[in-house]
Amino acid sequence: MSDKKVGDFAWLDISVENAPQLRDFYQKVIGWQVEEVSMGNYSDYSMVNPNTKEPVSGICHATGYNANMPAMWLPYFLVENAEQALNDALAMGAQQLDELKTMGADRFVVIKDPAGACCALYQRGA
Repeated sequence: MSDKKVGDFAWLDISVENAPQLRDFYQKVIGWQVEEVSMGNYSDYSMVNPNTKEPVSGICHATGYNANMPAMWLPYFLVENAEQALNDALAMGAQQLDELKTMGADRFVVIKDPAGACCALYQRGA
């Protein structure tokens, strides 16, 4: 993702109670390959395009950082500053769905835009 720039679509993932079941579903239906991502005492999954070998999405357990995420595909958009983007979004009528989170050096927050669609504002760490 290092080639991504502010304003780009950065990532797509989904957080659900039964991540292995959904992993198997998309592996069978779409043909994605699976790479496990260790989260300590469990694994989430990076789904990989079998032709390009590039990660295309994540399937996550609805726990830890993802505990309050909606069970839906969630796009992450790259912003310069997550806190400023959140403040701008709120001023424009968005709703904040969860707290601003820090994961390593990265920061993100999930919002619902004025039309009701959800997305994450994602700031890549330095």
